[in-house]
Amino acid sequence: MKFRHLVLIVLLVGGFWYFTSHRAPHIPLAADMPAVDRSPLELTEAHAQPAYDAEELANIAVYKKALGSVVNVTSSAVAYDFFYGAVPQQGQGTGFILDKSGRILTNNHVILPNSRQIEVTLSDKRKVKARLIGSDPSHDLALLQIEAADDLVPATLSDSKGLVVGQKVYAIGNPFGLNGTMTTGIISSIRSVRGPQGAPIEDAIQTDAAINPGNSGGPLLNSRGEVIGITSMIASNGADQNSGIGFAIPINTAKAVLEDFAKYGHVRRPSLGIAPLAIGPDLAEQMGLAADSGVLILKTVPGGAADKAGLRGGRERAYLGNTEIYLGGDLIVGLDDQPVSSPQDLAEIMNRHEVGDWVVVTYLRGQRRLTAKVVLGDASGSQSLN
Repeated sequence: MKFRHLVLIVLLVGGFWYFTSHRAPHIPLAADMPAVDRSPLELTEAHAQPAYDAEELANIAVYKKALGSVVNVTSSAVAYDFFYGAVPQQGQGTGFILDKSGRILTNNHVILPNSRQIEVTLSDKRKVKARLIGSDPSHDLALLQIEAADDLVPATLSDSKGLVVGQKVYAIGNPFGLNGTMTTGIISSIRSVRGPQGAPIEDAIQTDAAINPGNSGGPLLNSRGEVIGITSMIASNGADQNSGIGFAIPINTAKAVLEDFAKYGHVRRPSLGIAPLAIGPDLAEQMGLAADSGVLILKTVPGGAADKAGLRGGRERAYLGNTEIYLGGDLIVGLDDQPVSSPQDLAEIMNRHEVGDWVVVTYLRGQRRLTAKVVLGDASGSQSLN
C-alpha cells in the first residue's frame, strides 16, 4: 500500500514538471518581432505667413477698422423685492464712440431705469465711468458721455438710405459678455418694426448676422467698416438667443435723434396729439363706420395739433374688452395722400416730418369725407400716443 502511494506521488510530481517545462505558452521576445520602419517622420507644414483670400482680408480689415470704437456698456441699479430687500440689477450691452469728446451711442434699453452707475469698457480693457446725457425711448437710443481722451477712436457713420437686400454686413459687440465678437451676414430685409416700447422704427435693417443678448447698442457695419445701423433686437421666439432674425435701427434715424439732442436737449418727435384706435372690418361693422379700416380718434389732446385743426375725439363711452374707449370721433383714413389703417402707419409717415411741418389729414366724420391741414406738434410736450 505504501508502495502504491509512493508511485502515485512520483507520477503527479513528474507530470507537473513535464507540463510546466515543455507545455508553457511561448512569450515572444523583441528579437522575434518583425522589424519596424524607423525612418524619420515627415510632416506637411503650412507656410510661416498664412495667405488669406479676398473675403478673409475684407473681414479682417473691417474688424481692425471698427474694433477700436466699440465699447462694452454696463448699467447698475438697485430694485426692491416683495419684502423691501435690496436686489442688485445689472444691464449689459454694447455701444460705439461718436467723437473724440467722449460721446457714445447705445440702446436705451441697455441703461436700466434709475441707474446708479454706468461703466464703459474700452477696446483696450480700460474701464471708465459714464453718464447719461440724452435718451429717446421711442427710438430705443441713449447718448452717454465719458471723459475725453486723445486716443479715443470715433466710428465712421455711413448713410442708411439706399441699403439693399443681400448687402453684406458685420456686427461687432459683446454677446453674453464675450467682448470684441464679430459676426457676419447680409441684409435680409428693410422693414418697419416695433421697438421695445412699442413705437415703430421705420426702415429697420433686418439681418441674419448672429445677434445675441449683449450685442444691443453695437454697430452694424458695411463692407467698408462704416456704421449703417445700431443692433437692437432679435426675433427669438422666446429662446432669448439668435434665431437668424435680428434688427438694427438705421443710422439715419440715429443722426436725426442726435441733431435733436444738439439743438433742443431732447428729441422732438412730431405728433398729431390724439389717442388712436386701430379699426379693422369687424370693429368697423360693429361701430357702423363708413370705412372698413382706419384710425379712430378716441380723444384729442387739448391744444394739440389735431385739436387746433378741428378734428374731434369721441364722446360716447364704451368698452373694448376691459379697455375703456370713446366712440363717435373722426376716423382717419389718410395722411399726405397715403392710406392709413393703423397707428403705425401714422407714425411712419409723421417720422418723415419734423415738428412744425404741416400735413393733410383725410378723415371721415359720419358719412362725410373731409380733409384738414394740421401743423404737427411736439410729442414731448403732450401725453398723446401719436
